[in-house]
Amino acid sequence: MPAASPTRRLLLVLLAVAVLGAAALAVVLLTREHGPAASVRLPAAGEEPGPVLLVPGYGGNTAVLEPLADRLRAAGRDVTVIAVPGDGTGDLRESAAVLDAGARAALERTGAESVDVVGYSAGGLVARIWVADGNADVARRVVTLGAPHHGTELAGFAGAFAADRCPDGCRQMVPGSDLLVGLNEDETPDGVDWVSLWTEQDSVVTPPGSARLDGALNLPVQSICAGARLTHQGLPTAPVVTAIVVEQLTADEVVPLAAADCARLGG
Repeated sequence: MPAASPTRRLLLVLLAVAVLGAAALAVVLLTREHGPAASVRLPAAGEEPGPVLLVPGYGGNTAVLEPLADRLRAAGRDVTVIAVPGDGTGDLRESAAVLDAGARAALERTGAESVDVVGYSAGGLVARIWVADGNADVARRVVTLGAPHHGTELAGFAGAFAADRCPDGCRQMVPGSDLLVGLNEDETPDGVDWVSLWTEQDSVVTPPGSARLDGALNLPVQSICAGARLTHQGLPTAPVVTAIVVEQLTADEVVPLAAADCARLGG
């Protein structure tokens, strides 16, 4: 039998803790009030899109990003799927260093002036760390998929009740971690177009609204396709999500989307 993914192992540990009575774990979908639409920076006129880098989530599974990579290549983009260190559960800053090397290599290979980055789950935090580390002038556009920008209660439970099963990357996703506090001093640095996409039915990044970024174009999938049934794990391969990402990365400007766009996006 194949080994369970780090995310699955973490879920099993938390379930066991709940059964033993150390904690009562429940998936809670929170009802949130949505504030006014955030302002979004538009790219400079004539700015040509360069290569795209895709960053996997906790566990480092690059295979789940291949369908999106194929869609972007079909749209004419140069795409690299970043292989993060180890199994993607270590220090997210180390993954950001690998992303930096990948971005530099892509720029040198293509002669482009900027890159676009798509970060899935913890990969969204990796992308933000990389931008914050002096790369706002290199990134044209960053799209995050179900990223725990303000942490996830799942990591909080793991840190509290199964600390030996919560490595560096897990601890960095605990709400209020030093990493998140530092990143969120400026959630969307100037010079970059920011898009955050997530599902309201996320049971890994809890509450799902942790994916909201001040200053970004925020797009819950259900605000576009109200009937979409979509888990956290299904985000990178769902046809409607890949269509949204392709549209955001191929348009000259980020594209506000609404229910009227659902059908054409395949939702």
